[in-house]
Amino acid sequence: MREAVVFVHGIWMTGLEMTLLRRRVRRCGYDCYQFHYHSVLASPARNAARLYEFLRAIDADVIHIVAHSLGGIVVMHMFSKFPAQKPGRVLLLGSPLKGSYLARMLNRTFLTRPFLGRATEQGLLGDGPRWKGGRELAMIAGTHGFGMGTVLTFGTLPKPNDGTVTISETDGTGVGVHLQVPYSHFGMLAAEPVAHAVCQFLSKGDFAE
Repeated sequence: MREAVVFVHGIWMTGLEMTLLRRRVRRCGYDCYQFHYHSVLASPARNAARLYEFLRAIDADVIHIVAHSLGGIVVMHMFSKFPAQKPGRVLLLGSPLKGSYLARMLNRTFLTRPFLGRATEQGLLGDGPRWKGGRELAMIAGTHGFGMGTVLTFGTLPKPNDGTVTISETDGTGVGVHLQVPYSHFGMLAAEPVAHAVCQFLSKGDFAE
């Protein structure tokens, strides 16, 4: 049985930042693919439709999804609109399913609002769809509170957080397993223990050894 893993990047990213994580997961025996989308120019719902087409083109019996940050909200939209998917597990990394404190601050003024673009449309402000995937959903959230979020919010980002997203923002409905790791929002993508946890969940459905 052929198993594939599709990686979905976050806002302002391209997927290049997930290269090390993809390589480590590939060593666990999975075929790995990177989905790229326009995180600011298109809405999460629009990108979800593109993700659906991307998944349809993959020749595999099982397709797992690993999504970082905004990518997790895109995945939520995809399963909400296209629930009939091949079997597989879904793992989110620092995705603000309940909305982002940082995004709400940036959205308040006309000077910073353009940086979010259409990512706020049923997305980063907390009005995205609930989980309708009908499969195992897990979250890995960072607790190393240093990053652009702490700088842009002038230190008001609620704790604990990963420097961009708070722990409470990642605790969405449907998340069956929640793991906290001592890394920042982007640092978790390069951390070998996180890659190990990703492989563990994709294989076993939990993070326990």
